[in-house]
Parts: sequence; structure tokens; C-alpha cells
Amino acid sequence: MDDPERTVAECLADCLEAEGVERVFGVPGEELEDLLFAIRDSSVTFVPVRHEQGAAFVADVHGRLTGEAGVCLGTLGPGATNLLTGVADAQLDKSPLVAITGQGGRERLHKESHQKLDIVGTFEPLVKWNAQISDRTAVAESVRKAFKVAEYEKPGATHLELPEDVAAEPTDAEPLPVREAVARPAPDDGTLAAAASLLESADQPLVLAGNGAVRADAASALATFVDRTGVPVVSTYMAKGALPDRDERSLMTLDSGPDGEAGGAVAAADTVLAVGYDIAEHDPEGWNSDGEKRIVHLDSEPAEVYTHYNPDVELVCDPGTGLERLAGAVERSWDVWCVDAHERVYEHATRRPSPDDPVTVANTLPLLREAMTDADVLVSDVGSHKMAIARRFPVFEPGRCVISNGLASMGIGVPGGLAADLAVDANVVVGTGDGGFLMNAAELETAKRLGCSFTTVVWRDDDYGLISEKQAEHTGEHYGTELGNPDLVAFAESFGLEATRAGSLDGFEDALSAVDDDALSLIEVPIER
Repeated sequence: MDDPERTVAECLADCLEAEGVERVFGVPGEELEDLLFAIRDSSVTFVPVRHEQGAAFVADVHGRLTGEAGVCLGTLGPGATNLLTGVADAQLDKSPLVAITGQGGRERLHKESHQKLDIVGTFEPLVKWNAQISDRTAVAESVRKAFKVAEYEKPGATHLELPEDVAAEPTDAEPLPVREAVARPAPDDGTLAAAASLLESADQPLVLAGNGAVRADAASALATFVDRTGVPVVSTYMAKGALPDRDERSLMTLDSGPDGEAGGAVAAADTVLAVGYDIAEHDPEGWNSDGEKRIVHLDSEPAEVYTHYNPDVELVCDPGTGLERLAGAVERSWDVWCVDAHERVYEHATRRPSPDDPVTVANTLPLLREAMTDADVLVSDVGSHKMAIARRFPVFEPGRCVISNGLASMGIGVPGGLAADLAVDANVVVGTGDGGFLMNAAELETAKRLGCSFTTVVWRDDDYGLISEKQAEHTGEHYGTELGNPDLVAFAESFGLEATRAGSLDGFEDALSAVDDDALSLIEVPIER
């Protein structure tokens, strides 16, 4: 029964309930007062965090792991602008996210006023869809559209702005029913036949699995395609685990191996089937520099126009359905033509270090891999350690390694670990450098408050190491990258974490017992550069 006394804020909270939202992460503000109390009286939980960027990263990683939009909240002005980096990360990483921001009353929006910015205009280039709820009758439609647009392929970020005077108005709007997700069509027969014919004419075909191959639940269809055809698979960083890296047909990621063997195999391929590939993940100039490879593009949207990625055939459909149909249409199989490359890549990634080897990120990764089960999740922050994880950390199930490589934003690690711990029934490890860690380390307090249990590994080099490496490659020296750090063990302990410092490889291996403990913990690893 309609409640004429229900406010827009209360209706919005009811809409969040109808969408199945369990938690909203954010920072409170005066203009959000009505909405916050409405959420309090609903089944949704508002989780105050320490910075809006952390809230957006939590929502971002939640969306990526579950396929359901994560929700973040900020007030007007700086609250809204602080959300922007995490929102942009979700947009470029194709992760469903709904951002909600407060705004001043409409009576002052026509003029300069305290904390007033054009937030809808600011968000416009960063999201799939974006609107102000300016009319009390539009709240239910606006919320349903925000979630629908955020979650359908290709997913991304949406934004709603709620002025405080609208939030307090009465409305008789009712939440709209949540329908089944929009389904992509199956591939048309003519294009399917053209793609199959192109692949059948290949001498050394290769599948390039992109983010969409993991996101669209196409991994089982990919395994079927590979079993039937023998075509090997190389992944982008964001698609790790699309095919288990133990499989002899896996080349891990595009530049894996001690001498880039995966890249060598990619260079030798004459035909590439790109599944769910976004060029924001990895520039195609790196693997198709001369533009001579024949390409079949299989994705939910047409290919971007780019000199180095100009597909011969485009199958625009659900990636999983397309792979299933293509597996039945290709009337040829190949002996695995890159077994040697797989063996070198995989051996390089899994070789245990000797006790007297230097403590580096690369030398710690095999020990970390052994301490984690196939189902455990590794969330990587951004920095030089991310490159090592991308190239040298085997993954055996889809969605078990979270790497930001669209926007590639530092600071995602700790809030991402919090989101992963809430989203999956498995152990979670955050791998981060000291630079990215301290950007959002305060969210450890949020994680502790929520009773989370994950392990954060901080590789400390007192430097923005990836930038130093690149500067040194270009100029032979580096500048502006050195950092200072607090005592990270004492810092973590002050939040109530169990913490240890591992100064040797043996010490690191011993410390990894924390991964399987039901506690929030941190391992500091001073590394040699």
C-alpha cells in the first residue's frame, strides 16, 4: 500500500533494498541526513569509511567479484570529488558500481554557494549514466536505471545526485521490480561461419582472453573451445585464470616468462581470437605492432577503432555463447604449438627461490602461491609488484586475482581486500607496495570494525618503485620517487591487526601461516631492489 508520508529518501532506501543491496559504503554529510536515517530504518547497512575513495574502491571490487553493483555514497563538494578516482576505476575496469552523492537544496543551485559544484557535469565523462533526482516522482525510475545500466554488459559506473530538499519531499513512488539481466543475442550464422573459416585457415592460432572472458562467466565455454580445438590461450592481466595456468595450453599473460616467452608465442601466432578484450587493458600495439595478424573479435560490443586492432571478423554477442557456438563450428584442431613456451613460463613462475636468494617481490610470489589454495583471492594494488604478480603469479580459477589495469589506480589494495573478504568464501590476500598501501591504509580500521579477516602483504622499498624503474630505463637515474615510512608493524598493530616483519625468504614463508588464520593481519616485507 502506498504511503503518502514516505519521503524520497525513504523511497530510495526501499529501492536499494529491492536491488538486493546489503551495504552502502561512504562518508556521511549534512546533506545526506534524510537518506542516512532512511537507510538506518531499512535492511541495508551503511558502513562509514575513512575516505570516499576507499568507499568507491570497495564498491568497485565488490562489483567486479560478484557482478552486482557495489554502492558508494558521498556528500556534495569534496565528498563527491573524493569518489571520482574509484568511480573512474570501475568505469575503465568494467566493474558495476552505483555512486550516490548529496547536493544542496535546489533553491541555491542557480548561484555560487558553499561547497556547491556541478557534480553531475563533473561525473558525466566518467560514467555510463548520470542524473540528478530533481523530481520526487522520478526516484524509483532513476535508481532502477542506475543499477540496470551499471550491471549490463559492458558494466561500469553510474551516478545519482540527490538534492537535500528533494530527499525530504513526500512521494508515492514505489520501487520498480528488478527484472532479469539484459541478454545479449547469440552470434548470427553468417558471421559465425566467417569467424570459423578464418580460424580454420590459421597455422598457429591463439586465443587472447580479456577481462570480459572472466567477467561474462565465459571461462567454462573457453575451456570447451580449447579442449575441442587445442588452441592455446594467453590472457591480459585482468583475465588471469580464464584458463587454469597449469594447463599446457596456457601461456599465462601477454609478457610472462623469463625472456617474455609468452610474448614470443604471441608474436608467432598468425591469427588471434580476442575474447572479451578491451584495449584499455593492454595496448594492442604491443602484440600486433605491424598490424599483420588476422583477428576475430568476440565480445559483447563492437571493437574499438584502432590501427593495431582492426578485426577481420567481429562476433558481437554474449562471449560465452559465442565461444560455445564457435567451438561447434570450427572443424579443425591443432596440436599445441607452444608447449615449450608454456613450460618455460610456468616453471619460471613456480620455481621456489633458494634460501640465500635476495628478498624480492618475484622471489616471494612462489611462496605466496603455495600458501594459497586455488580458490583463494589475491587483490593486487598498483606498482612494480603488480607487474610481477601479473607476469609471475599463476591463477587457476577465473576471478581469483583482482588487478586494476584499465585505470590502474594506486590505493585499491586495502579497500579491495575488504570487499573481497565480504564477497567470497575463501581466504583473501592483498599484495601492495608501501606507496599504494598508505594511500588507503586507514580502511584497515573499517575492515577491523566489520570483522574482516584478510592478510595484507606490504613489499616495502621506501620508493615509488615502478616509476623509479621506468625513469632509470629512460635516463639511467631517478628523481622524485623516494619515500619515508612509519614502522608498518607498529602501525598495523595500532589498528588491532596481527603483524610481523619478514626480513628473509624463510621468515616470509613462516609468516604466510597468517593467510589461513581467521584474523586480520599484515606482513611487512622489506625488499631488495
